[in-house]
Amino acid sequence: MSEIRQAITKSVIGLATFSIVTTALITATYLLTFDRIEQQRKIAESRALRDIFPNHYHDNEFLDDRVNLPDSAVLGKQSQKAFVSRKQGRINGVLIPATAPQGYGGEIRLISGIDSAGTIAGVRVLAHRETPGLGDKIELRKSDWIQQFTGKSLGNPAPEGWRVIKAGGEFDQLTGATITSRAVIKAVYNTLDYFNRNRDYLLKGTGGGKHGDNHSEQ
Repeated sequence: MSEIRQAITKSVIGLATFSIVTTALITATYLLTFDRIEQQRKIAESRALRDIFPNHYHDNEFLDDRVNLPDSAVLGKQSQKAFVSRKQGRINGVLIPATAPQGYGGEIRLISGIDSAGTIAGVRVLAHRETPGLGDKIELRKSDWIQQFTGKSLGNPAPEGWRVIKAGGEFDQLTGATITSRAVIKAVYNTLDYFNRNRDYLLKGTGGGKHGDNHSEQ
């Protein structure tokens, strides 16, 4: 019996050791991967911001100059702060992140640059899981579809025009990706509407970040 107990004990200890080592390796891999993904996300985000508002348009550092977004549920769960564009201390635009919750493959994260007049300077997709070859053409590197929002504003077109052409709107849809197209169009419109309703607050830029006076989280 003692030999059986010893064998069982050794097996239990071996399994426990294996479990601990495996858990430690998985945790370490996750942390390393998370840091790398987070770094890549920030790089992609920074590139998108500068693509929308080039260096000649601003003289501040976007990533260090942000403003809180109050009552931002319409923009999606991740929209807590916007990036601010300044030239000689004056705000000349904001970059507002939003999440389209109803893409074909799930959530679509994007960011819209809006100048002080309320006109879109550009829209870029930051993350998505749309169908390769179809819905993924919302990415600028794969098609210029996303460029059709540049120059648009809340009244241009009128609210009823913020739909795909086949639904009576003014925006082209991606072939084979109607759901994706509609989701992005709606998210961009919601962002413009949010900007319009909060214009004075956003253009003062006093809601947090490097230049802000109120540092509370929303």
